[in-house]
Amino acid sequence: MLRLFTTNQIRKVTEIEGDWDFSPVQPEEPIPQTYSYRLPVPGCWEMHPAFRTYRGKGVYRRFIEIAEHASLRFNFKGISHTAVILFDGVEVGSHYNAYTPFHTRVIHDVVPGRHELIVLVDNSFHEESKLHFANDYFTYGGMIRPVGMEIISPIYIERIQFTPYLRDSIWGGEVVVHVANSSGAVASVSVAINLAGAQMELQECSVVTGATVAVRGRIACADAKPWSHEAPHLYLLDAKLYVDGAADPSDDLIERVGFRTVTTNSGRIQINGEDIVLKGFNRHEDHPMVGAAFPYSLMVQDMELMIEAGSNAVRTSHYPNDERFLDLCDERGILVWEENHARGFQLDHMLSPGCQEQCLACNEEMVLSHYNHPSIIIWGILNECASDTPEGRELYKEQLTQIRHLDNSRPLTYATHHREKDLCLDLVDIVSYNLYPGWYTNEDPSTLCDQARGWADQGGGLGKPMIMSEFGGDGYYGLRDATRVRGTEERQADIIESNLAAYAQKSYINGMFIWQFSDCRVVEDTGWLLSRAGTQNSKGIVDRYRRPKMAFEVVKKYFRGSHSSISV
Repeated sequence: MLRLFTTNQIRKVTEIEGDWDFSPVQPEEPIPQTYSYRLPVPGCWEMHPAFRTYRGKGVYRRFIEIAEHASLRFNFKGISHTAVILFDGVEVGSHYNAYTPFHTRVIHDVVPGRHELIVLVDNSFHEESKLHFANDYFTYGGMIRPVGMEIISPIYIERIQFTPYLRDSIWGGEVVVHVANSSGAVASVSVAINLAGAQMELQECSVVTGATVAVRGRIACADAKPWSHEAPHLYLLDAKLYVDGAADPSDDLIERVGFRTVTTNSGRIQINGEDIVLKGFNRHEDHPMVGAAFPYSLMVQDMELMIEAGSNAVRTSHYPNDERFLDLCDERGILVWEENHARGFQLDHMLSPGCQEQCLACNEEMVLSHYNHPSIIIWGILNECASDTPEGRELYKEQLTQIRHLDNSRPLTYATHHREKDLCLDLVDIVSYNLYPGWYTNEDPSTLCDQARGWADQGGGLGKPMIMSEFGGDGYYGLRDATRVRGTEERQADIIESNLAAYAQKSYINGMFIWQFSDCRVVEDTGWLLSRAGTQNSKGIVDRYRRPKMAFEVVKKYFRGSHSSISV
């Protein structure tokens, strides 16, 4: 399942799921001729008994049957974390970063018959890998998200970008259809749009070989209803491509969109002009039975548990999420803070060769591939990185400027733990603090929260909305004790209650994201902070198997109750 809706009627798309041949390989070892294992795709190789702790390189192989002459393109939703793609022994694509999608180049003149598809995967940590390193979550290996094969026209729709707006009480949208030409001739193209009962034709233009052209237009949709948390109305945006005046379309692409606006006026966050307080969780894509390769059923389970707890929001800590989960957020009306893949970078790491370039590449892929999700209301970058240094500020500024250029319809933020030393709060629309009173410190949550507001006001965040982006404490499932010592479910529940009780009384708080939704696996011996018992971060309000802890009921009391500003 690539998406939760059909994306094409004309273009033929085949999902390539199921067992693939697999073999681990050593560095510089050639592609194997024989394969001893069969692994599921999507899947993490750590789920196989022979590879529970394997970190290194592996080769996946699949044979593809083509019935007629065709042009092909392969669409990979996520490979962890470096990939090289070979088709019949020829490299047709490569990619770095597990959590953003990519596709191969268009492969022309593929003859009927049997063809070999090879995917070389590497999840090892090395000097050239700046985003994937030993961290406070686990980097799984393998083809962790779905794969699709497209029989595609040489001139095709690459992507659609939809930006909604409200004008004179009527919803409309700016539509940009990006058309690519992989053929050998200049072509004249036009695009027909169908959206929410409205139709229009975008202007005709030419696209030269090897180029992509943006075909633009604005469409008014008088019958459209707004998307919101309470009523998440969705519409299919159907784009059909016509080449050189042909009567029939040669390609199509369907996106699913919603009509809503996001603003940050008067120190608040608004959806469609109405103030909202975000009540949510930080969530890792991690489960003991599947690793990071979530099937739809487990995504739904997570979603329903968060909704049961009273949540209206989720933060994709600390990387872009599987697009099917974002589709679920669109459908359920869950508000999303989506974040790039960059956590805990010290200044020397941020300044090391390749780091900023890899961050910028992740940002671009995240924004362009997930732009049309109405549930995404905030873009975030660089969790707990060097925003307390002048050099780090320049890197933050470059990334934030990049995202504003790609999308100026959503507010930007980052989560900081630098307190009064942070130097970048003037660069964002929302200030966000990771603070753990009751766990890492003995500070009073209410006093600390007021201090954080003061740091924000003095550090460039005056008048901006404020989010408490991380707070919580460890609680080991089943460890219950009247002493309420650290690590017990009772102590975790106390910590979360004290935090939520404080934030409920602060009218300037616009959101809170508990760390975290579920326990997750971490890399063993990260060396940068501490060794976690059982190589697990145990701050979830449910455990790794999604069994609720005592803190779950505490969260329900506040998120579903009428506690001051939390209920706004």
